[in-house]
Amino acid sequence: MLKMYVGNLAPETREADVTALFAEHGRVRSIRLAADVFTGKCRGFGFVEMEGHEARAAIAALNARCSTGARSR
Repeated sequence: MLKMYVGNLAPETREADVTALFAEHGRVRSIRLAADVFTGKCRGFGFVEMEGHEARAAIAALNARCSTGARSR
């Protein structure tokens, strides 16, 4: 199991958006987006957990890819 940092997310990003993006490369085991306490909007980063080989495929495909208006790393 590998936990990946996902950064540069737009404030409008929801867990479902990130799950759909990563699910193209394997089963997403868990996802946690950091949210602002007052507004509930995404703070621009989160963590996605996937199996090792699926995570490596997702990293290779999505590294520096633009999604919902922001570049992910």
